[in-house]
Amino acid sequence: MSKDLTNSALDRQNILNNTYALREIEKATNITGIPFEGKTVVLKDQLADFFEVTPRTIDNYIENYSDELRSNGYEVIKGNRLKSLKSALENRDVHEIYFASIQKTSQLGIFDFRAFLNLAMLMVESERARLLRQAILDIVIDTINQRTGGGTKYINQRDEDFLHSWFEGDNYRKQFTDALRDCVDMGNFKYPLYTDKMYVSIFREKAKEYHKILRLHETDNVRDTLYAEVLDLVASFECGFGAILQNECNRAGRKLSSSEVDALFRDFEQQPHWKPLIEKARHKMASRDLAFRDALHHQLQAYITPLRAEEFERFLGEKSKELAERLEDAKDVMKRLKERE
Repeated sequence: MSKDLTNSALDRQNILNNTYALREIEKATNITGIPFEGKTVVLKDQLADFFEVTPRTIDNYIENYSDELRSNGYEVIKGNRLKSLKSALENRDVHEIYFASIQKTSQLGIFDFRAFLNLAMLMVESERARLLRQAILDIVIDTINQRTGGGTKYINQRDEDFLHSWFEGDNYRKQFTDALRDCVDMGNFKYPLYTDKMYVSIFREKAKEYHKILRLHETDNVRDTLYAEVLDLVASFECGFGAILQNECNRAGRKLSSSEVDALFRDFEQQPHWKPLIEKARHKMASRDLAFRDALHHQLQAYITPLRAEEFERFLGEKSKELAERLEDAKDVMKRLKERE
């Protein structure tokens, strides 16, 4: 989906928290700044020249978006830190206009690279800012695709927790389908029916709706695309409700009707202990899918928040691996365990 960075604080923050994309953007923009305290900073007047706007325009953005800019690297320095910056400027090839403008000031606003990009994503008056926003979006997409091997359908599988949740969930799924087979007096329609009921209860979408949002093929398995936290919650639902079906079937001494099963499920899904787990799963799923897959779960919009830098590291970093690699690792471990028996 198309993104208007000037209107979306969430999209801006997802870019600014993606350290992998930031590195590529910094290489591409090649912004010349001032080395200061181990990073590169730029001054307000430099930004005004770069974006071809007035310093007053920069001041307006600082005033209107103060909290956002400060959280992303803009700061006002004074005292010894300002003296250090002035000393650094004396040894740099900095335009004399910039140099002269700070010699008598007692405090000075500076932008690091993240704050510079933040400003570029806000500014509507500058053609240069508009072109930079286009480049930023392209680089972010390219970076994610490059690190995930060309697609994000199975980015969930790069999480080191995925494989365990996947294997364990498969076991609980079998217990659940066995309970449906043995305890529910319905045809085979009962399997997708009660699977969908669980999906709707957890993330407000049936499997068909989920397929459409993630642009999956009919043959794609929903579970193969779910994040570990969501898989764990689905497994908990299947384990818990399967046990309830078995107990009620044993108590009644017969298979249960569809109306009886529906009533049991309504009571089951409304148990209060599910609420914090469901809230967490919805938050993870909605936020990650928007950031990584450009997929918007309309029913979960209220749960979307920017991803933290740790989330990008988890799915794009060096610890993340393709599922094939993880399966190979798992085979090696199981082989070694078998040899010890």
